[in-house]
Amino acid sequence: MEKLTQAQAETIVMTMTDVALANEAYFSDLDAVMGDADFGRSLAAGFRVVKERWETYDHSSIGTLLLNVSSALTSNTGGCSGPVWGTLFMRTGMAFRGKTELTLPEITAGLRSAIEGIMKRGGAVLGDKTLLDALDALTSTLETAAAQGDPLLDAFDKAADAAYAMRDTSKSWVAKRGRQSFTGDRSAGTYDPGIVAIGDMAKAVAAALRGE
Repeated sequence: MEKLTQAQAETIVMTMTDVALANEAYFSDLDAVMGDADFGRSLAAGFRVVKERWETYDHSSIGTLLLNVSSALTSNTGGCSGPVWGTLFMRTGMAFRGKTELTLPEITAGLRSAIEGIMKRGGAVLGDKTLLDALDALTSTLETAAAQGDPLLDAFDKAADAAYAMRDTSKSWVAKRGRQSFTGDRSAGTYDPGIVAIGDMAKAVAAALRGE
């Protein structure tokens, strides 16, 4: 069975980091529509520390590396984003502990654990118009791809498309969590910055894994 390597896992994290830093202003602008305009700055602050500390992290396994990333994001990402993004990396790090390569079923199991952890941490559920919706779209697509025996990179391409499409799928929804939820029905017709961030990161990751 085809597996994701340690080097590819590191590419995924660094690509996510680059997207967060490059889109600091854009993600904050999206948040300004119905939120407090700090999402992009908060996310970039956390990932900036990840980049600064990258060479000091333990790269002996995928799980250990992700746990290092989790610690940086939890401690340095402001607002509610810190616990959410920290949990994403903490849960996957725990699931991948000791692993230097991962099968698609192992990847999806880790992502499912992360989704569960974020739900418990923040109280959000699917359909609340949060990044969970993009993560679920991505994970569900990977699960289907794994069941079909799709090649690894094809599976990531499909998952990226699903996560990216969620930005428009969810645009008409009413936000039920976070600062946007305070605006009630006025949040319908706006983009959720967390969903956009996951979609943009997923597309960039799929391209990076193909060397594009």
